[in-house]
This record gives sequence, C-alpha cells and structure tokens, in this order.
Amino acid sequence: MIVLGLDIGGTKSAVILAECADDSIHFLGRKEIKTTRSWKEVLDHLILEGKNMLKAAGKETEDFTVGISCGGPLDSKNGIIQSPPNLPGWDDVPIIEYIHEKLGVQAKLQNDADACALAEWKYGAGKGIENMVFLTFGTGLGAGLILNGRLYTGASNMAGEVGHIPLADEGPIGYGKPGSFEGFCSGGGIAQIAKGIAYELEKQGIKASFIKSEINDITTKDVAEAAEAGNSDALEVFKRSGKYFGRGLSILIDILNPEIIVVGSIYVRAGKFLEEEMYRELEIQALESSRKAVRILPAKLGESIGDYGAVVAALA
Repeated sequence: MIVLGLDIGGTKSAVILAECADDSIHFLGRKEIKTTRSWKEVLDHLILEGKNMLKAAGKETEDFTVGISCGGPLDSKNGIIQSPPNLPGWDDVPIIEYIHEKLGVQAKLQNDADACALAEWKYGAGKGIENMVFLTFGTGLGAGLILNGRLYTGASNMAGEVGHIPLADEGPIGYGKPGSFEGFCSGGGIAQIAKGIAYELEKQGIKASFIKSEINDITTKDVAEAAEAGNSDALEVFKRSGKYFGRGLSILIDILNPEIIVVGSIYVRAGKFLEEEMYRELEIQALESSRKAVRILPAKLGESIGDYGAVVAALA
C-alpha cells in the first residue's frame, strides 16, 4: 500500500511518502515546511510536494491513501481540526474534505499522540506491550493510550489530553492554562522557564548562557545546547521541568498502571537533563507498586516518529 502521510505540527509540518507492508514501513520521500496560520497555504504546499514525490518515485499512477497526524482537539470521525492551541488560525478546518477535493482520495485524521502511540506500539518500543502510554513532549504535550492491547480514545475522542492537567497554581502556560503539565513539559513551556530564569539572572547583572540574541528569542534548543556544554543555569531549566514531569508522570502511573511510558521529541534529545529530578519526584509521588512496574523510555523511532505516526494514521 502506498501512503502519503501529513504530519501537521505547531512549528513545522511534513509530507511523507511510504510503502507499507504488514510488518514494515519503507520510506520513499519526505519534505518539511514551516507551519503558518494559513491552513490552506500549508495544505496546498504539502499536497504539491506529495504529488512531486509520487512522480519522482514512479508511483503517480498507483492507488494511494492519505494519513494525517495532528495535535488535538480534533473530530477524527468527521475529519475536522478543531482549533488546537498550538495551531493558531486552524479553526474548524475540514481537512479530510479538503484533501479529497484536491487529491480525489480518502484520508484518515488521527490525533498526533494517538498516531505516534500506535507507531511505537507496532514498530518501536511498545512491541508486545499490553498497556503503554506515549507522550509527545514536543511543541505541546499530549498522550496516546494503549490499554489492554488496543488504542483508547474515550467517549468523545478526547482521551489523552494530559497537557491540560494542572500541576501547580501558577507557572508557565500550556494549553491556555498556567501551571499545566504542558506548561512545564513542552518546548514552549521549557522556553518560558528559561526566559524566567534569564530575567532573574539579568537582575543580578548576569547574562544567561542560553541567550543568543534577546531573552524573548530563547528556544528549548538553545537551552539544550547550553546544558550540553555544562552550564548550570541551563541545567536548572531542565531540573525545573523535570520535577514537574515526574509529578505529571506520577498521576498517569497511578491512574493507568502502564508497563511502559514512551516519550518522544525533546525527551529523546534531552531526557538525560530531566531524569534526575523526574525520578526523584516519582519516588515521592507515585505508588510504589505501580512505579516499580513501569519503565520510562525514549521513543525508539526517535526523530522519525512523526513520520511513522502520519503514515500509521492511514492504516489505523
């Protein structure tokens, strides 16, 4: 089966061409673009690149299907993207209808955390696991839940929106809520923590190690690079995030009692800076028997997990 996967992210989006067999995915092409507020502009660009990849691979005459992975909230059944907090301007986007209009093929829309959870379950760290939580930990924070050997999506397809969980009365803002799980544990959240520390240091006449131009331009990547160099202020940013990551994980562990929690994106690249505080908080907060039953792992599919997720969305 030939699949065009569309991975719609808050910062960047990609189109992926793949050939799928029962137990493997063979990638034939990929193109990444910047995500903007104009959903039609982004989709038109991805569709054009997808057509070019089909032609370059000699697959333009073959039947294909489209999978779409995107952060929620979504109406997957009716194919509508419903104003995700990390996609300003993407309000009630009829993406399935639009894809069909432009390409003449059917498409499937899947929450990105659910799509990546299925990908890790079928092709990555979750093979053979009955109970698994996948956390995106990218621009935002969402969860995909594999419970008792199947994807759990909930009564209104909104299960797994863990970024909305409050972890503190105040704190960095994520999912529109100060002190939320996403506020402390996402790319946007870590950048907010870093800016706060940078301003604290500035009052003392000290320039933070992770400032490349202006404080308001600080990114999580900047902080990770400074942490790799051993700078204590950058390590403190990750310690603060790691503490609340452990607190959020404890809630999931106590409620769901999973065998593994697989974490993507930032955790794959910088998890080592989070883990000391994360595990310390788990020791304090999580039930001992549940904590001992779970392993916390970086996504085995690594930086390719978004590509896998978009393709798997078409197969779900």
